[in-house]
Amino acid sequence: MTDLYPPTGDRELLHQAAAAHTAAIRETEAFLRRLSNVPDPADVAEYANLLSREERTRGERDAAADAVGLTIGSLEPDQA
Repeated sequence: MTDLYPPTGDRELLHQAAAAHTAAIRETEAFLRRLSNVPDPADVAEYANLLSREERTRGERDAAADAVGLTIGSLEPDQA
């Protein structure tokens, strides 16, 4: 059985997913830098949308990383 994407294709997808996630984080940072002292309801809604985009792009980046073998079970410390 052949993979849908050759290994270099998987790596390119990972690069694109990482770039999209970085862009989402930068947009959130830019928003926070220009945020007024008293956020209004529109600011809260925009922030929620930005965080949602960050979460979505992180999930896409993580899935792309899994596809190239960068699978991490958990970042949480082991509970004793």
